[in-house]
Amino acid sequence: MRRTLASAVVLAAACTLAASGVAASAAPAGTASPATARCSGAVALTGFSDHLDETVFEGRAVANLSALAPRADGSLLALSDRSELFTLDREREPAAAVTLRDEAGAELDSEGLVVDRDGTVWVSSELDPSVRHHGTDGALLGSLPLPDALRTAPAGRARENLSLEGLTLSADGLTLFSNVEEELLGDADGVLRIQTWQRPDPSSPFALGVQHAYRADPGLGVPELLATPDGRLLVVERGFTAQVGNTVRLYVADPAAGSDVGAVEHLAEDAPVLPKTLLADLVTCPTLGAVAEQAQLNPLLDNVEGAAVLSAQGDRRLRVLLVSDDNERPTQTTRFYDLDVTLPVRGT
Repeated sequence: MRRTLASAVVLAAACTLAASGVAASAAPAGTASPATARCSGAVALTGFSDHLDETVFEGRAVANLSALAPRADGSLLALSDRSELFTLDREREPAAAVTLRDEAGAELDSEGLVVDRDGTVWVSSELDPSVRHHGTDGALLGSLPLPDALRTAPAGRARENLSLEGLTLSADGLTLFSNVEEELLGDADGVLRIQTWQRPDPSSPFALGVQHAYRADPGLGVPELLATPDGRLLVVERGFTAQVGNTVRLYVADPAAGSDVGAVEHLAEDAPVLPKTLLADLVTCPTLGAVAEQAQLNPLLDNVEGAAVLSAQGDRRLRVLLVSDDNERPTQTTRFYDLDVTLPVRGT
């Protein structure tokens, strides 16, 4: 049965970059201490919650969640790939919602989300594909230039519905990153592109920047990436196999050790990809009593799509929140996962 909620709360305008360290909070349904809930030496699952599964807020299904972005006031933005942008309060309950639209007034296939320092938001869409700029009221403010190769074929070489996916902003607010979910036509299997846009200061417009190559594990795509305080990227890799379930892995990659591949027409097997380190395969996490609606090697797992760094202690200790996209299917669940992540020393 769907939970139905309503509120007259409007989306507030004052936000800052997620790296400010102010975190949304909630009491997860299943909880454990980091010492007893290790997924690996680097990652601990401190809780999960299905509290928003099958929720309806002001006539909108709080479902199909594809991205998360924390705000300085402790609230959390949650983006649906059906163009709905929800504000969740400190208990992660819906408090407001706006609908995002493109230049023609059509809905977006919205996938990635960033809160800029002035409170506006950047949203990636894989249907166009595009990165658009919106006000906190949902109004369209503009869009970023895109290399032709990242456009959907035949205009470019991106596969339909597999183009721009994750979106993140560096801690200094100067570089946006967005990745294609799977490789472009003509690129080697599993070798994905990460496009950047750069600006000299947070008040200046973004311009096209360098492009990196990233190799995903066989059979997996990349639904999300997150900038860390020290300039690295947390990368979520994900896949699904019928009768087996979801695979969800968390990696850290380092753009500072990468090359610019923007001028390379076709990325080969030996392309200079970003170095990456496995932090955890979430199949090894404790279940904490989670229940799956379909076959899973670990019933905790589902279709993880979005993620956010809620807070950081120094450069290496992070509180990370993941969310799964239920696709509004009875066999899937809208589930939040709270993780404590410790990054390896850079360069090791």
